Amino acid sequence: MKELVEVIAKALVDNPDEVVVEEKQEGRGITISLHVADGDMGKVIGKQGRIAKAIRTVVKAAGDGSKQRIDVEIG
Repeated sequence: MKELVEVIAKALVDNPDEVVVEEKQEGRGITISLHVADGDMGKVIGKQGRIAKAIRTVVKAAGDGSKQRIDVEIG
């Protein structure tokens, strides 16, 4: 999942070298944290959060068979 989020984020931003993705295993599931440059934050979130929602939807669909909860945090 980490690689999937990284590929999507790098395609959206102007500074792909500053994209950092961390994956943490927690008791209830997996948390993926996405960090981008301040100037690229709007490109990852999108108007009214539509791009962020789409990223979360794709990640959840990709991990649907794993039976784990997958959260994507953008910050």
